[in-house]
Amino acid sequence: MPNRRIARLLTACLLVSLIWAACAINPVTGKRELMLISEAQEIQYGAEGDKEICAEYGVVDNPALTAYVERIGLSMSRITHRPNLQWHFRVLDTPVVNAFAVPGGYIYVTRGILAYMNDEAELAGVIGHELGHVNARHTARSISQQQLAMIGLQLGYAFSEKLRNLSGLAEFGVNMLFLKFSRDDERQADDLGVEYASKQAYDTKRMAAFFETLERMSGGEESGLPDWFSTHPNPENRVAAVLKKTAQWQTQLALANYNVNRDAYLKTISGLTFGDDPAQGYVSGNAFYQPAMKFTFPVPNGWTVNNMASQVQIADPNGAASIILMIDSGSSASAAADKFISGNNAVVQTRQSLTVGGYASQKLVSRLASESDTLKVMSYFIPKDGTVYAFHGLSTPAQYDQFTKHFATTMGGFRKLTDASKINVKAERLTVKSVPKAATLRSILKQGGIADSRLEEMAIMNGMRLDETVPAGTLVKIPAK
Repeated sequence: MPNRRIARLLTACLLVSLIWAACAINPVTGKRELMLISEAQEIQYGAEGDKEICAEYGVVDNPALTAYVERIGLSMSRITHRPNLQWHFRVLDTPVVNAFAVPGGYIYVTRGILAYMNDEAELAGVIGHELGHVNARHTARSISQQQLAMIGLQLGYAFSEKLRNLSGLAEFGVNMLFLKFSRDDERQADDLGVEYASKQAYDTKRMAAFFETLERMSGGEESGLPDWFSTHPNPENRVAAVLKKTAQWQTQLALANYNVNRDAYLKTISGLTFGDDPAQGYVSGNAFYQPAMKFTFPVPNGWTVNNMASQVQIADPNGAASIILMIDSGSSASAAADKFISGNNAVVQTRQSLTVGGYASQKLVSRLASESDTLKVMSYFIPKDGTVYAFHGLSTPAQYDQFTKHFATTMGGFRKLTDASKINVKAERLTVKSVPKAATLRSILKQGGIADSRLEEMAIMNGMRLDETVPAGTLVKIPAK
């Protein structure tokens, strides 16, 4: 028998053995399913991922808001199918509209999604949905399926893997965000969200209303964190299915009241940063500005900037090159360059000292090689005010030369920021106002100083229509600086 055929038979036997040994009872369905990772591993992956996620995206510095989200989440977690998990709830400091979970009991909502919610029942429904993903072990099952595929196909690392490793993303941390659920998983998570929130006496018709709000939105922000529909594919007839499931649970529970708690929710999010926060860095024209750290540098025309808590990523529109800026732990430019070389097994082609923006800096050109690919990298290490800023411009060796001018112009253009008009830019924050007398939402927003070009956006954010009459005393969200 040919060796290749023997290998295939052995691989098949191994896979069958693994599948037989790795079947586990799903806590929600009670059925056996493929599961290559244990609950202890889930918790480990979740803890590791949580550190990476919080470092990459940052958490909102608002103890009252965090405690509010935690109170709702922890109360609901006690009546789920896995109440004994140690549950954790975070509010991420990003304008992207999303909520997600990682294995082991970690639930995240962004300030972006909180801004588009209009009551506590909507928040409870979304948290319940994410609790459903963890309880049904959807991500854990996806990881198991990926591991099985790697065993069977012996998959190697791709270019994108090398880039993610260089930018600091963990294998089971941030990358878990990008595991897209199936529509069946989404439907089951919706059903569980309705169940959990209804048992906590929330009116989950509001959950359906929030899904309608999401459907009205035009799309996600430019960011490394995907928006809702990038990770949560929309099942067919989602709103109708949620309303049907709501009616079933409300009939079964027969509670006297189901809570919405609109005013309490809106008062809690009053003052929340809306959209990008310039204090964390922003793009204006063809330049990036960092007011807190007081530096600026040019951005190549047409390239996409993804500003994260731990780094700035700048991507060529064709995906052929990237520039990454991060803070280095080196004590000097030279020490940071040495650490980069040793830590990445970089093959140095050139190394030189130069002055950038008045700072004595180091420049490297090197190659980073793995089993499946090679990257050519231009790096600048620039010390400023006791911090070393490390730029890395990356591309394949074949395409590197066409990007050298972009890399050098961006990195070499690093300067101290002194322009007060660029430093003192303020973020928009949500103000919650009571409508003094009945009027259309359109007129209320225009009286609040909202430009015509943003009226529809604000209507969606308030979960209303522009020509809808808003009764006196109703709370309305209006962003202002």
